[in-house]
Amino acid sequence: MTAIAVVGAGPGLGAAVARRFGSEGFDVALVSRNHQRTNALAADLADAGITARGFAADVRDPKALAAALDAAHTELGPIEVLQYSPVPQRDFMLPVLETSPVDLVGPIEFSVYGPVAAAQQVLPGMRALGRGTVLFVNGGTAVVPHPDRAGTSIAFAAESAYGQLLHDTLAGEGIHVAQLIIPGAIIPGHHRKDPAVLADTLWEMHRNRHGFRHFADDLDA
Repeated sequence: MTAIAVVGAGPGLGAAVARRFGSEGFDVALVSRNHQRTNALAADLADAGITARGFAADVRDPKALAAALDAAHTELGPIEVLQYSPVPQRDFMLPVLETSPVDLVGPIEFSVYGPVAAAQQVLPGMRALGRGTVLFVNGGTAVVPHPDRAGTSIAFAAESAYGQLLHDTLAGEGIHVAQLIIPGAIIPGHHRKDPAVLADTLWEMHRNRHGFRHFADDLDA
């Protein structure tokens, strides 16, 4: 049995993705700073017949994130799917003229160092399996930078570049790397941006293995 690791697992999209992939037979590793929350999510999934475990790590700490994913591999088996989808902090989104070098440290740690650490940790296992999927989830500023959200605009662009490089480099090894852009907020009940609908979209991205960038909704939505 293989597993999906959801980095940035919470009660919205993370929980929905865990249920969607869990229903397809994947074990689930839930990674978040809040161990109490991931354990509660794991218990809810267990009630639905899905094997899940919670692991605590701050994505801005590469060593802690790598250790959490290593523990997930040990407890649940090879990680076939990695989803990197933590929600950025509000203080990452300052106007561009108010953004200093210090203000960019957090966004870069969050959206560059974190994804690189996570991918580096799981790729050896995917290569051993001969297959794998890496899914990056970003907001619309990854595509259209916003002057009032400089931190995410800059860091998401870097994360996008890294994902595209992985996509191009790993395609020949059976490892698919893709990005889902979610413009605006995740909205329960929305026909395209409800968590369960987004989870279906991510499942189809994993299953169809076509292209790098996908959009959950129109950019001006």
